[in-house]
Amino acid sequence: MWLTLVILLVAWAVLTIVGFTFEGLLWLAIIGIVLFIGTLIFGLIRTRNRRRAS
Repeated sequence: MWLTLVILLVAWAVLTIVGFTFEGLLWLAIIGIVLFIGTLIFGLIRTRNRRRAS
């Protein structure tokens, strides 16, 4: 589970960097930021729920 989340976070970070590097791809940076934050929140919620279930 954590490996998948880390891979997704790295992918979203790369999309964000590429989006900010090329002016025409600013929309890609915005999508990268949103997906990065969403994946991070998803991982935190999933971890918190597993701790409570244990």
